[in-house]
Amino acid sequence: MAATPARIKLVIERTEDGYVAYPLGLKGVVVAQGDTYEQALREIRSAVGFHIKTFGPEVLEEAILAEEVFIAETEVPVP
Repeated sequence: MAATPARIKLVIERTEDGYVAYPLGLKGVVVAQGDTYEQALREIRSAVGFHIKTFGPEVLEEAILAEEVFIAETEVPVP
């Protein structure tokens, strides 16, 4: 019997060195990188799958709480 896939939110950032990806709301720390967006996406999918296999589906409990994710930018004073 095939496992039911879990749907999680990801952040993928483009930097001067490539792309960095991480999931939102997952218990524990999972980060991946790649030279391209697609490579970072493949790597984070693999890393999240390994994390779930290693620590169990309980790591997803908080990940499903976010219905929408927004990225915003603001200015703050720097002393």
